[in-house]
Amino acid sequence: MAGLHETGSYTTTAYRWIVLVSVVPILMITQMYWLTFSAIAPQSQAYYHTTPLAISALSMSYMVAFVVFTLPASLLADRRGLRACFLIGALITAVFGVMRGYVASSFPLVVVSQLGLAVAQPFVVNPITKLAAQWFPVDERATVSGIGSVAGYVGLAVAMVVTPMMHDALGMEGMLQAMGWMAVIVGLPVVFLLRERPDRPAGPSVPDDGRFSIRDVWGLRANRNFVMLLVIVMIALGAFNAVLTCLSDMLLARGIDSELAGVVGAVIIVAGIVGGVVYPLLSDKAGRRRPFIILATAASLLPLVGLFFLGSFPLLIVCAAVAGFLLMGAGPLIFEYGTEEGYPVPEGTTYGLMMASGQISGLVFILMVYGLQGALFGDDSMTLPMLLLMAVMLVATLMALRVRESRIVGMPGAR
Repeated sequence: MAGLHETGSYTTTAYRWIVLVSVVPILMITQMYWLTFSAIAPQSQAYYHTTPLAISALSMSYMVAFVVFTLPASLLADRRGLRACFLIGALITAVFGVMRGYVASSFPLVVVSQLGLAVAQPFVVNPITKLAAQWFPVDERATVSGIGSVAGYVGLAVAMVVTPMMHDALGMEGMLQAMGWMAVIVGLPVVFLLRERPDRPAGPSVPDDGRFSIRDVWGLRANRNFVMLLVIVMIALGAFNAVLTCLSDMLLARGIDSELAGVVGAVIIVAGIVGGVVYPLLSDKAGRRRPFIILATAASLLPLVGLFFLGSFPLLIVCAAVAGFLLMGAGPLIFEYGTEEGYPVPEGTTYGLMMASGQISGLVFILMVYGLQGALFGDDSMTLPMLLLMAVMLVATLMALRVRESRIVGMPGAR
């Protein structure tokens, strides 16, 4: 019984941290694959002799796949267990990761491989809350979910910074082959270390977050505050997805090369990691949600203007840091607020609904950016689509002013 700690009628084991560590690498590399081609968009366009929109479609496939496969992934985790879900995600990632490397010269086959990698994402991301519920006591579960989110953020940052370096050193085929074998390596801890559940429960049983109910979703339409929040999430998350996907092309039009664009993207994500820790802590300490949501949407407008239109690299770094801290940092807080407002609808249902809405709007915004590129202002200018993104962010700010304070936060014993 070494390593066990009794808490009332429940038991925790030190092995829970090994279980968590076993899935962190696959969470990181899944997000890294998402932005592989966006981080080197100009080089990818030249290598495959295709358009910016075609390259962005490789990243957009992740958004489409998440919407389509989030329900099957959640049902699998619920009915067959988190180990089965993670194993399938790791297997799909390894197969299509290696395949992508060895068909790198064929753009159609790369598209197929990228779509396969995109399908794996919800099978890796969705079961993290189930892992937290089965292996960790209640007072550690938010931390576990936060670690899962940070792992994904780190994967995005690595993609933005390391991908251009790997491309310069290995070329397109060598880079994709190296990434493919990385997928095999990070899948090994899932195979050998991940277990379904401890011998004895770590805490009280909770409803399975993976369970999805159409009836629950339909019932949320009458929740005016949740509907407004859902629109805010659609705009903010969609704009963030569009910015990360189009960043390299957006900055190239202002003379910023892909490596420097990668640094800007990494700053956004690193600042978001910091914000993702600080913002929820401040909200919990204050016992408020609404002021922090308003601050995130309103105060991010000015740095977004700078990010969209400035040509000075140092100023871009500053704008990236502020925008990342506010928008990405507020993400976990907004999702938590959404689950509070959606209560008693299961958290997995409300979280999945908000995430799916952001993926759909991200697709719309990306198509808008490339569809309107050069419109009115000529050449490769993205001025018009960037102005439209600013306009919808202003709408999100105005809607944030109308949301009410959480009914649950600060209520002793309510959650």
